[in-house]
Amino acid sequence: MKRLAVYCGSASPEDPRYLELAAHVGSALAERGIGVVYGGGRLGLMGAVAKGALDAGGEVIGVIPDALANSEVANHDCTELYTVSGMHERKQRFTDLSDGFVTIPGGVGTMDELWEAMSWAQLGYHQKPVGLLNAFGFYDELIAFNAKMAQVGFVRPAHQGILIAADTMPDLLEKMASYEPHTPIFRMKADDL
Repeated sequence: MKRLAVYCGSASPEDPRYLELAAHVGSALAERGIGVVYGGGRLGLMGAVAKGALDAGGEVIGVIPDALANSEVANHDCTELYTVSGMHERKQRFTDLSDGFVTIPGGVGTMDELWEAMSWAQLGYHQKPVGLLNAFGFYDELIAFNAKMAQVGFVRPAHQGILIAADTMPDLLEKMASYEPHTPIFRMKADDL
């Protein structure tokens, strides 16, 4: 994996662990020679991921919608900064530029990015690993909900391994590196669906 898209919040929670985690994720990727592709902002966890990676000598590629770039939240310290027309183009660029996806704590936008990466994998728009860093148990309920969808039958057995979760970056990266793509819906026969 040469580059990973990192999905995270642009907010700065009161609990300092979240910003520290984001900076650690950025530096951990840079130290492994893995470039960061992210939302292009300088605020919150986004800014901390970028700073962590840049401070460790890593590559940081930001992708920001023009509406946000024009509101002065763009991080011009990035190795490269792309300004795109909207969120769909942003997520497409994340997919095109990265070899996988890592989601750390965040809010609604982070969930949008995670679920779209999973949905696109399930359908067959990409065959890249989709990782979830469950630091501090932040995503315990989401992991349980994903298991519930599978248990009820809304996630097919062939797609139950798309979401790769771990509590630490080393464990997550190891699991992502050994990810074997599944059979996407686009290549399934009607009887398999």
